[in-house]
Amino acid sequence: MTAVADTAIAEKVRRLVLAMAPRPSAADDEKRLVEDLGFDSLRLMELTVVLERSFDLPRYRPEQLIGVRRVGQVIALVSGTLTDGGPS
Repeated sequence: MTAVADTAIAEKVRRLVLAMAPRPSAADDEKRLVEDLGFDSLRLMELTVVLERSFDLPRYRPEQLIGVRRVGQVIALVSGTLTDGGPS
């Protein structure tokens, strides 16, 4: 994947995360989904579905999402899935 494609993916993920955040703020990859942006468990599940559909990704298994707590980690997850051709 090119740097331009990576940047476009990162920007799209940031836009989706902030659009769904109960407490949106500046697009900062270090923002925590729960503590800073106000996501709860249901909203996190909805975010996962939106990301899967927006990027035509296969379904993530719950164990693949453990430890994804910051916006930057969401970007890395989506980028890694697109690069590898599926969830790791």
